Amino acid sequence: MDATVPSDPIKVRVTVFNQVYNLSTTGDPSELEESARRVDELMSSIARGGNLDAGRIAVLAAMHLADQLRLAEQSAARLQTALRRLDEAIEQG
Repeated sequence: MDATVPSDPIKVRVTVFNQVYNLSTTGDPSELEESARRVDELMSSIARGGNLDAGRIAVLAAMHLADQLRLAEQSAARLQTALRRLDEAIEQG
């Protein structure tokens, strides 16, 4: 089978913040389940911090995850720059 062609979606049932979601993925279902588990833990942690409604908790969780993504993207960009410099240094011998 060609690796570039996505397989048929697999249905995955997850629970996040006491809500059940029926999702689908063309990837590894366990990765989707792990992502849901992490979001559930994050939202539960935020909920313990105060009397907030589910919508505010979801926004705070999304902001936290967006910040983590931003930091990871910055780190990846720094690594790409370092690799490019290393490649240039190797080419110059």
